[in-house]
Amino acid sequence: DNAMDGGAQQSSLREPPGPGGAEQEGVPGEWDGGEGPPEVKRSQPLFIHGSSRQLPEEEPRASSLPSIPNPFPELCSPSNSPILSSPALGQGPPREGTSHVVKVFGEDGACRSLEASAGTTARQLCETLVRRTRALQDHSWALVELHQHLALERCLEDHESVVEVQSSWPPGADSRFVFRKNFAKYELFKSNASLFPEVMVSSCLEANKSMAHSELIQNFLNSGSCPEVQGFLQLREAGRKVWKRFYFSLRRSGLYYSTKGTSKDPRHLQYFADLTESNIYYVTQGKKLYGTPTEFGFCIKPYKVRSGVKGLKLLCSEDEQSRSCWMAAFRLFKYGMQLYRNYQQAQARLSQPPWIGPTPLRSVSDNALVAMDFSGCTGRVIENPSEVLTVALEEAQAWRKKTTHRYSLPAACQSSPLSAAIHRTQPWFHGRISREDTQQLIGRQGLVDGVFLVRESQRNPKGFVLSLCHLQRVKHYLILPSEEEGRLYFTMDDGQTRFADLIQLVEFHQINRGILPCKLRHYCTCVAL
Repeated sequence: DNAMDGGAQQSSLREPPGPGGAEQEGVPGEWDGGEGPPEVKRSQPLFIHGSSRQLPEEEPRASSLPSIPNPFPELCSPSNSPILSSPALGQGPPREGTSHVVKVFGEDGACRSLEASAGTTARQLCETLVRRTRALQDHSWALVELHQHLALERCLEDHESVVEVQSSWPPGADSRFVFRKNFAKYELFKSNASLFPEVMVSSCLEANKSMAHSELIQNFLNSGSCPEVQGFLQLREAGRKVWKRFYFSLRRSGLYYSTKGTSKDPRHLQYFADLTESNIYYVTQGKKLYGTPTEFGFCIKPYKVRSGVKGLKLLCSEDEQSRSCWMAAFRLFKYGMQLYRNYQQAQARLSQPPWIGPTPLRSVSDNALVAMDFSGCTGRVIENPSEVLTVALEEAQAWRKKTTHRYSLPAACQSSPLSAAIHRTQPWFHGRISREDTQQLIGRQGLVDGVFLVRESQRNPKGFVLSLCHLQRVKHYLILPSEEEGRLYFTMDDGQTRFADLIQLVEFHQINRGILPCKLRHYCTCVAL
């Protein structure tokens, strides 16, 4: 018994084999307990592989064992285990060379699963979806990160990794990606002067009195920077439902608020949020979930905050213009020149030839239009400005003759089912959609001048409504059908301007402003995934 106890004790105190003395396939090591333990050279460190926690000598022995399925794989993966992973670390960074499944939803709730690598960007995923849905190819398509339980959403930048963003979501959360239009994505590079009001960049204007407002903003954008933005915001106190009004200043070093009125003295400035370690989101249901004073709420969400309201920095502006200014400045301070490079690359992609295969419809912009002559066997580009003017006048006269011919058609043909329902095939027609849903749809796709859609009127059974965004507000114009001498036409100004159908009405206001405050530039559309 003593011998057995001694043997058991001796085996339990056995040293682990060194790098050169590991057991392989039942062969004992250098020391088997007969003589004293071998001399250990402590000056030689052991090399530990980061990818696997097994020593190199142990791998052949492990591979010789039969393959047994693991019934609890989530407990053996620190990236997916709620026990072995820290709540602040998320699911860990995605591994290179491995594919991940990314689910993308459409605005109608339909879902499509895509396989993406760790380095797939938001722009690459959008281009894939555009090809598969045969949608209009332009740079306004975007991937939106949506947290439904928090009522937060933001548009991913073109260079952001989709898999990396998805890996930061908590397990089991109702977060998702939504594929939709966002016309306001690069609006800051197109109408920058109106996006940054003078009252919100007054400190930079005072420091550069010799420069005009628009010139100052353009110089900042060309250098990949942004002027210091300041103004009043409503702040929700942590752990309470009370909102207080403070004077905020957004600088490259972070977001600050003054504890004493509008003072910018460093003694009165309180550090509020870091730009590099946070993302900024729109608050979609602020009054319902957070009790915001207005509907123009936004949120700064630090990276370490994964789920729950705790840790969110909730803010609220007085109007949509100031909210857009704050969010644009946040993006510029965080990404700098990368944001402008994304815009330049998006513009360059529009000038590239389309991909091989079925050619989708192309969105038309004023900068992409050229004068063409198709009178011969092949078309040619007209470069002479005087010839361009002559051709334009001839086209206008031909268009008037065509319109007169359409009005001179018999009444039976004018009221045919085809002509009365041809507008239903157009992407800008949304059928029986309510006024509230219309404003939400235009708001989601960007409050940019010229964004529009056509819908059926809820008050007038035979009428239609043109909903148009101007100065970040949605306006509605009633379109009424009328019949005169057996001819049917549509009008928005009591018959002063008449159109044979809704398609002609939309095409006219895409070229001419008419009674509208601006031309029709971008139409809201929803694609089916």
